[in-house]
Amino acid sequence: MEELAGFLDGLGPEWAGLSLTMPLKQAVLPLLSTCSDLARDVAAANTVVLRDGERLGHNTDVAGIVAALAEHGVTTAERAVVLGGGATARSALAALAALGCTTPVLVVRSSPDETLAAAARLGVTPSVVAFSPAVLEDCDLLVSTLPPGAADAVAPWVRDLPALLDVVYDPWPTALAAACGGAVVSGALMLLHQAAAQVELMTGRQAPLEAMRLALKA
Repeated sequence: MEELAGFLDGLGPEWAGLSLTMPLKQAVLPLLSTCSDLARDVAAANTVVLRDGERLGHNTDVAGIVAALAEHGVTTAERAVVLGGGATARSALAALAALGCTTPVLVVRSSPDETLAAAARLGVTPSVVAFSPAVLEDCDLLVSTLPPGAADAVAPWVRDLPALLDVVYDPWPTALAAACGGAVVSGALMLLHQAAAQVELMTGRQAPLEAMRLALKA
């Protein structure tokens, strides 16, 4: 915390903002001047806009998930399953709420108290379960927020899923992505869209999405 605070204090006026990953998405919260309602509800700010001496926290992961899914025609979800219970899972729950799913299934090994508290703030009521193949019955969207390799054991049961978002982007494809027979959305696409939202917050200009897409592929 002290190291992050010292870094922020040392930033000059040439800085428009910061893009943060875990664990900084949570660590930065008490160091912000203010943050958006969404970042507060999700308890994660992946974006800090520096303006007029203030630090403004935002969460663009949620928008990134929604936009990445939309590119593959996924604009609604009735029965969604989320693998994992960390900060990215909290953003996934907020994105699912935007898609109309407020009762998703959350697959975790232990009770994710912080994520359940965030779900309550978001108006989402997840069912918390351990994984079994039956969890995926009638699932129309699976979101894996697990690190590389952690979801490989689930791969044998995803062939018939209509849609999958795996937030991993390296290595790609993951075992989960390779096994899914439906629409497969990569973490790289989520990364692209959350970054585009960051650019717009920091600059006030429309992000050059296609140029960013080409740079990401390169």
